[in-house]
Amino acid sequence: MTSRSDDRKTRITILVALAANLLIAAAKAVGGVIASSPALLSEAAHSVADSINEVFLLAALRRSRRPADRRHPFGYGKERYFWSLLAAVGIFVLGAGFSFYQGISALGSPAAGETGTGYLAGLVVLGVALLAEGTSLVRALRQVRRTPGRSLAQDPALRTVVAEDGTAVVGVLIAMTGMILHMTTGHVVWEAAASLCIGLLLVYVAYRLGSDARAQLIGEAVDPELRDGIRDLLDEQPEIDRVASLLTMRLGLDSTLVAARIDLRPGLDSERVELVSERIKRNIGETWPEADQVFLDVTEAPTDMDGEGELVPQRR
Repeated sequence: MTSRSDDRKTRITILVALAANLLIAAAKAVGGVIASSPALLSEAAHSVADSINEVFLLAALRRSRRPADRRHPFGYGKERYFWSLLAAVGIFVLGAGFSFYQGISALGSPAAGETGTGYLAGLVVLGVALLAEGTSLVRALRQVRRTPGRSLAQDPALRTVVAEDGTAVVGVLIAMTGMILHMTTGHVVWEAAASLCIGLLLVYVAYRLGSDARAQLIGEAVDPELRDGIRDLLDEQPEIDRVASLLTMRLGLDSTLVAARIDLRPGLDSERVELVSERIKRNIGETWPEADQVFLDVTEAPTDMDGEGELVPQRR
């Protein structure tokens, strides 16, 4: 189960990544202009996109923790997925779009084939960026390992930071390779190819992050292991004759909706049914604290008369 202290750690991780990206974006932009390097300018656009996306993630952390109200009775947990979706769009439009533009422009511009001393400064900038991005990535991965109950699959904000930092490290390596090959061969096609590769990498990352956020916004069931555990708990209750259906949906990082239609054994009066329902809800909540919204549609199992006039449950 996640907590506000976990969110504070994630917020610090995002702020560290934001500060690093802002400084790196400025350095890459200056170096790219001086060296007239399309690969370095593509990386500058990449860092700008990451910086904007991290602002989105900070908004996600703040807004998703608002308490439930009359218009939003299940809370605002899905705000995280909405802002993560915007971050994925930002990566696609800003980062990938500008990288493709730089790559195509480099192929059609003869002047881009020239290299000079500015390229050495550009490589130094990329070296510093590699160190900064790698440090931010290591911090994010350490938080994942040190936070019990939280994984990349569950937390879209943390997943986005890890994806951005990992992509940034790979992007810097691609840009450095393109610049070095351009310097040694004199052919701008290497830098153009590097820019296009960075664009393709960002498209892939944006697609994966966007798909995950979309699935959660639409309404995704919990993991099969958790669902099976809840069903097993219901089946073990002596008063339950049959679990007719079990529906689950994640409402946020630490909020899950559980809706079950259960047939009770015959002979239970209304007061006993109420006590059984409360006990089942309490057991589910104690076993899986994230299952905070539990609804039971309780009905008595249909009955038939046996040969001696006794009521027997009709099993289906």
